Amino acid sequence: MERAYEAILAATASFFIVTLLLAAIIILCHHRNSSKIPTPTTRIRTRPASHHNASLSVDASWSSDPNLIKISWEELARATDNFSPNLIVGDGSFGLVYKARLSTGAIVAVKKLSPDAFQGFREFTAEMETLSKLCHRNIVRILGYWASGPERLLVYEFIQKGNLDQWLHEPSSNDDASHDPLRFPLSWQTRVNIIRGVAHGLCYLHSLEKPIIHRDIKASNVLLDSEFEAHIADFGLARRIDNSHSHVSTQFAGTIGYMPPEYRDGVMVNVVNKKVDVYSFGVLMIETASGHRPNLPMKLDQNDIGMVQWARKMKEQNEEMKMLDASISREGLREDSVKEYVRIACECTGELQKERPEMPQVVHWLDSIPL
Repeated sequence: MERAYEAILAATASFFIVTLLLAAIIILCHHRNSSKIPTPTTRIRTRPASHHNASLSVDASWSSDPNLIKISWEELARATDNFSPNLIVGDGSFGLVYKARLSTGAIVAVKKLSPDAFQGFREFTAEMETLSKLCHRNIVRILGYWASGPERLLVYEFIQKGNLDQWLHEPSSNDDASHDPLRFPLSWQTRVNIIRGVAHGLCYLHSLEKPIIHRDIKASNVLLDSEFEAHIADFGLARRIDNSHSHVSTQFAGTIGYMPPEYRDGVMVNVVNKKVDVYSFGVLMIETASGHRPNLPMKLDQNDIGMVQWARKMKEQNEEMKMLDASISREGLREDSVKEYVRIACECTGELQKERPEMPQVVHWLDSIPL
């Protein structure tokens, strides 16, 4: 009996020893394998940084853009006069945008992202991976970047006349040093051409093999060059999707007033597809024609209603001409042009996604508007 008891104890002890040895081997193997997993920051090669002046060497070999600039912190700090408030020309999502002159003499726009580790890094990655692969006259072009620790900067081509929001809503001023020239009311033809440019840019994004959904189409994200050609900017919220599926996101994306009905009412799980951008684009069309901000209520028969609902009511009452910004000259303005423009905007802002057209159809309609 004693021997049987001793045998049981010996077997139990052996089992525990073998188990401990196996556990140690498994832990050791897991640790070795983990150390070989590449980090997501292998695109950036950093050099030892001094206390105040960090420096970064950028490996641009991954980019399809042969003109991508390798830029140091020192260069960008000098170009922006140490990120002077006097050189701020815009407020992008999660960061400020500065006008800068590089040592080469080139004028660029530098976006200094918020040091918020989560949002800043996500936007940095989204913009780099999206914009570096795009080439279209109506999409802003990225030139380079810099990153170290919590600091991330993106460098873009400088678009001379600022953004559409400024031209629609900010009063012109001779003291406005951030943009030359003095802002003047945009003509009907100029507004339609700007909208056409945005439509062509969106059509390009949506027609890629893996479509890109911008998710934040709005007036401040439409930049205007010296010829008032539109350039879509700020791709921090953009998502690539499979052509045959929608993408579901738990991130609250977009700007109040531009978001489609399916994004409202506190719904945080959003279906991301092309029709989301189409709706925001339709809102932008109404805003550009009327000069009214989309997040502010409109008056109709002494009632406050939303801008999209207001546009539909005006169309139903055959009063499209009354929708136009008072600053638009009526001389030579064709009523059929305005009516067709408003019709397209109302089509794009359909309450249901299935009611909204695809961007190629929108481009065809807009290009056919008589001016």
